Amino acid sequence: MGSVTQPTLPIIDFTKNDLQPGSRSWLSLSKDVVRALEDYGCFIVIFSEVSSELHQAIFRAAEELFDLPTEIKVLNTSDTPSHGYVGQEPVIPLYEGLGIENATTSEGVQRFTNLLWPSGNERFRETVLAYSKIVAGLDQVVMRMVAESYGIEKEHESLLGSISYLLRLIKYRGPEINGTNLGIVPHTDKSFMSILHQHQVKGLEIKTKDDEWMAIDPYPSSFVVMAGDAFMAWTNGRIEPAYHRVIMNGNEERYSLGLFSFIRDFTIQVADELVDDEHPLQFKPFDHYKYIHFYYTEEGKRSKCPIKAYCGV
Repeated sequence: MGSVTQPTLPIIDFTKNDLQPGSRSWLSLSKDVVRALEDYGCFIVIFSEVSSELHQAIFRAAEELFDLPTEIKVLNTSDTPSHGYVGQEPVIPLYEGLGIENATTSEGVQRFTNLLWPSGNERFRETVLAYSKIVAGLDQVVMRMVAESYGIEKEHESLLGSISYLLRLIKYRGPEINGTNLGIVPHTDKSFMSILHQHQVKGLEIKTKDDEWMAIDPYPSSFVVMAGDAFMAWTNGRIEPAYHRVIMNGNEERYSLGLFSFIRDFTIQVADELVDDEHPLQFKPFDHYKYIHFYYTEEGKRSKCPIKAYCGV
């Protein structure tokens, strides 16, 4: 299993700083963000834009969602693997999750809400949309900081119109007596970037480059910003995604949220600025959604580093 150490993941505070691009604190925070992503593949950000009211409301909405009968929840299907309902899986029996595609658009959230509550659920719809838009704003700030630090602003701008967001609402049951306490197996995210938000029950663990597992405690206003596989390819391997897992202790149920960014209908490629003698080209241009489908093939699942197997040079 590997030992679990006390968390030393960088904590970056966005609340007390001027987040105007180009300002002194923007440049200083950008350095911290890039260093954390290069060292760990992720970091904790303190971000107060999600008010305590919205924090409470989105987790209440999650509880309401998981209280629906299973035959309703399984209506949440998607053409993309793992983007819809996932639950009752023998490998991860404690895990249940639903996905809202295009979660930053009224249409995307409306489609999901109408499917699960045909007579409507305005409060759920409004809460999810408000939450997704604010957290997507955080995702865009981090992405811009990385792009500016690497001198690839042009490439970043060309991506912007193609980003789509998936909000996953996740519930873990308490560990089973004489059974597993594994909530989710160690993995890297297939996203471009991911922003995870825990409620009160801990469980998230992140693997360091020294193969140590760090437990990440939840507290309000803290989010874990994480690079996904596609981000590694986009940065020509400068930023590697973090392996993470969920281990359930105690008997409380655990709710968490993940906002995942994906690049749709756009070929992701390494910018010329990121290729030199020290950093030879590592990845060929690729389609993000085709990569996700590849990951769920036998070859993709077997591979130690699926993104390299898919589009590595």
